[in-house]
Amino acid sequence: QVQPAESGGGVVQAGDSLTLSCSVSGGTFVGDDMVAWYRQAPGKEREVSGTITWDAGSRHYADSMRGRFTIYRNYHENRAWLHMHGLTPEDTAIYYCNIKRDSIVYWGQGTKVTVSS
Repeated sequence: QVQPAESGGGVVQAGDSLTLSCSVSGGTFVGDDMVAWYRQAPGKEREVSGTITWDAGSRHYADSMRGRFTIYRNYHENRAWLHMHGLTPEDTAIYYCNIKRDSIVYWGQGTKVTVSS
């Protein structure tokens, strides 16, 4: 069982930056893992922000978030990160990390980000 664990959410002001973290609770990332960041705003569908492959570090972003969001991973810290800057109230959402391993997708519980104007 793979259990993603997100952290780093909170309340920030418009224009601020925030970095979210994703780790594997009680475990580690492995070579072929693909990590994806999603978000779900109140009353809206869950949408993907971007993905990164653990071993190669290949990244892809949703068009709407390209330029403001950066995904990266750190082997030594065994974490994947979502860095966001220029936050607006429209970025208020629960942010989720999921890990795809051996064709199975595992979801974390999410971390809440609130951007006040």
